Amino acid sequence: MKTYRLAALLICLTVAVPLFALQRGSDSITGTWSGDWGPSPGDRNTVNVDLKLNGKAVTGVVHSINFQRPDVMLQKSTFDPASGAIHMEADAPNPAGGTKVHYVIDGKLANGTMTGSWNHDGKKGDFKLTKK
Repeated sequence: MKTYRLAALLICLTVAVPLFALQRGSDSITGTWSGDWGPSPGDRNTVNVDLKLNGKAVTGVVHSINFQRPDVMLQKSTFDPASGAIHMEADAPNPAGGTKVHYVIDGKLANGTMTGSWNHDGKKGDFKLTKK
């Protein structure tokens, strides 16, 4: 009887462990991303971005690396796994003071790299992030 229980337990573990690993690997957004953004190739800002996927909703924080800027929380952010499209918005402090700067960011995820464009107040540029 003990042998039967042990065999049944081993079979259950053999099936369950790969399923948990597959479930973790299916989320291509959650994690830390690093890269840069800017209005031109000569004007770039290095960032790390922590993202978490919950259904199609994305939450996260942008951490500036090369400038002493406060962290920026993402809002109204979504990811469509079927198309790889990601949409993010964020309100960042204005370095010149005054009202916050509202960024609208749209990109696409392919092969562990996220690329796309951003804009705010008539200014625009691009970004590229790679999952760590």
